[in-house]
Amino acid sequence: MLHLRPVWIHAGASHGVRTVQKGDDVKAFCLFEQSGTFKNAFRKYGVEAEDYDILNDFGQTDHVVDIFSEIEHGYEGKPSIFDQIGKDDICMAFFPCTRFEAKIPLMMRGEAFQQKKWTDIQKLECSISLQKELNELYILLSEMTIICLRKGFRMIIENPYTQPHYLRTYWRMKPALIDTDRTENGDYYKKPTQYWFLNCKPEQNLVFEPIEYVKPRTIDGQKGTESTTRKVERSLMHPQYADRFIRQYVLKEEQWKK
Repeated sequence: MLHLRPVWIHAGASHGVRTVQKGDDVKAFCLFEQSGTFKNAFRKYGVEAEDYDILNDFGQTDHVVDIFSEIEHGYEGKPSIFDQIGKDDICMAFFPCTRFEAKIPLMMRGEAFQQKKWTDIQKLECSISLQKELNELYILLSEMTIICLRKGFRMIIENPYTQPHYLRTYWRMKPALIDTDRTENGDYYKKPTQYWFLNCKPEQNLVFEPIEYVKPRTIDGQKGTESTTRKVERSLMHPQYADRFIRQYVLKEEQWKK
């Protein structure tokens, strides 16, 4: 099977596309991040950055906040954290993906391994619950995107790129960048990932420095720790990957080469 380097997709010019660049007072808002991985990568290059999440397992969350509630408030025109984001700022949203992934259709059909001995009633009840959660997350993601487009600030949304994936099939927005193998850029996981760039477009900078070896991990083999769940561990990105990502695709070259 051929594994490609990140795939570039033309996102169109209808959303005021422009390159992401740092001004004197630019700030990076990292939503749904509690690890500090991207936050600290931004700070390394002089960009003020903060993490926003409902959890604080790593002691890195600067603002412990229910982002879902903030999305609902912002979409309805009520005060929210999105009012703090200026048009020259950058917002990265690592939106929860668990109901968009390939295993969900399998469970909704009652064909997952753990459902083997379930009754039809149990399987149908499970599918109702999953459908409600999927619908809620899809609405929240779309509302967050509408807030961004209305206000005009730069946003990068991250989610897995699996097949099937609900957003690949049904969502109006198309990703600008697809990384089919994150280990090639210094991450733990191969985990194909897609990125939507809203009100901005990816830089195409080259980073020539060698990639330090990172012991590979597998999604299925990853376990939780004393302080974090398996779900959290599977969502982590290596600091090296975050560092290279923002230099290649987010900041202008002159910013990180200083």
